[in-house]
Amino acid sequence: MSTLILRAAPPERLDFLAVNPLALSGLSQSEAERLNVGTTRTGVRLGDCFAVKLDGSDTLIIEGGHERLDRVGAALSEGTIRVTGDVGQRLGAGMAGGSLTVTGNAGPYAASGATGGTILIEGDAGDHAGGAVYAAKAGLDGATLIIRGTAGDHLGDRMRRGTIVAGRAGAFAGSRMIAGTLAALAVGDHPGLGMRRGTLVLGSHGRMAATFVETGTHDLVFLRLLATALRGLSPEHAELLGRPLRRYSGDLATIAKGEIWVAA
Repeated sequence: MSTLILRAAPPERLDFLAVNPLALSGLSQSEAERLNVGTTRTGVRLGDCFAVKLDGSDTLIIEGGHERLDRVGAALSEGTIRVTGDVGQRLGAGMAGGSLTVTGNAGPYAASGATGGTILIEGDAGDHAGGAVYAAKAGLDGATLIIRGTAGDHLGDRMRRGTIVAGRAGAFAGSRMIAGTLAALAVGDHPGLGMRRGTLVLGSHGRMAATFVETGTHDLVFLRLLATALRGLSPEHAELLGRPLRRYSGDLATIAKGEIWVAA
């Protein structure tokens, strides 16, 4: 496996868009060290901040993360990236395949526009995880995003496809949701606000918008199938579907084809 070992804290924000196993496999070590990853005119190169060791494999280990490492795993299409530590904004943005793991925390807009692959954040995530960046049509768009810790506000904003699993989340989880599945043990106020379609599975929530209507308690085959799918990602979330669930339909301010399932 190839490794990048952080020597010292980056002097500025670094853009890791071009740092992935596929891109590095075609470079010599000296060429990789000369990759421009800086975001200012000072011209910071990969070798200025990291000790680089390449072996041409499809696995890249980044030892020593930092909140200034932006777009780690962005546009990843195959292979594996594992970061020991924190990362900055737009982790796995536009990712199409492969596996991306962060042992620490991630900044805002993690997995925005990701169409495939699996992104695992073992710590916390910032606002708009799985959400749409400014002027984008959709957020998460087919990938799987797992957040073991707490996500910020607007988790899954405008997500169109895929699955999000989070421990806890802030306000407006699943806001403007187009489709997909979002499961969380607890969220803040106004979950699903403005959602058109999609499914939210929640252990508990804050205030819910008046544009959602309760449709009773149900035991559906669909819920059992969803529990089976979630069990491979998080048994704790799958257990939410093993108890009586109350269903809310909405958002009535849109086309009202979304649903929120809450522990009864």
